[in-house]
Amino acid sequence: RHLPHRSGARPTNSPYAIPLLDRLPGVPKWVVGDRGYSSHGFREHIWTTGARPAIPTKRNEEQLACPDWVYNNRNIVERLWARLKEWRAVATRYEKTAVSFAGVLCLAATLDWLK
Repeated sequence: RHLPHRSGARPTNSPYAIPLLDRLPGVPKWVVGDRGYSSHGFREHIWTTGARPAIPTKRNEEQLACPDWVYNNRNIVERLWARLKEWRAVATRYEKTAVSFAGVLCLAATLDWLK
């Protein structure tokens, strides 16, 4: 049975980012994240996997190259999640198993695509 890991209230979910990246079936070209994922260790891990980080630095850190054209496309994913969360079953996550929730996500994404 596949159950997702649900974290409690935390300022960031970055402790879960590295294990999730390690479970990907392939190597992505880019790993895009917001400033909450801006750390030297996380960037190094991304480089060692063969991907390139597109994570802006925090305001108090030294500026690193972050390609705007990659980072700016992240709003597409953010808008998709906003539309999916309009579905009550997605926003409240009534399903107990990850498989059931994935089914609800697929249904909501399909209906969003058909709009």
